[in-house]
Amino acid sequence: MRQTTMAKPNELNRTWYVVDAEGQSLGRLSTQVASILRGKHKPIFTPHVDCGDFVIVINAEKAQITGDQNNKKFYYNYSGYLGGMRKRSTQVMRDKYPVEWVERSIKGMLPHTKLGNKQRGKLFVYAGNTHPHAAQMPVELKL
Repeated sequence: MRQTTMAKPNELNRTWYVVDAEGQSLGRLSTQVASILRGKHKPIFTPHVDCGDFVIVINAEKAQITGDQNNKKFYYNYSGYLGGMRKRSTQVMRDKYPVEWVERSIKGMLPHTKLGNKQRGKLFVYAGNTHPHAAQMPVELKL
């Protein structure tokens, strides 16, 4: 009889990856990064265990989008108070908040649970092309 093997958190080997977002489509980049954060690229993937790897995204400000999303797509935040709705266009997010722009895109593709919070903790996004994680010896990942 065959048994399904389950990944155990203490037996996992985590790898650090660097992804360059320059010239990449934001949606395609986000789906592939979310898959790596969840661990779906590994043969030992278990849905209820955090078996994903660490991902560093550099050049977040140079990610591309298609169509007329700069003017037609909006990002909303609501504080919970009257008049507390904030609305920002994609152009504003891209120019002023590139790190939050990429993080929100990837966050939407991860589970919205405690497990998803752990997986989001392994994501590091930087607007420029430098990052402070050289000691972890990240591997460059071509998407």
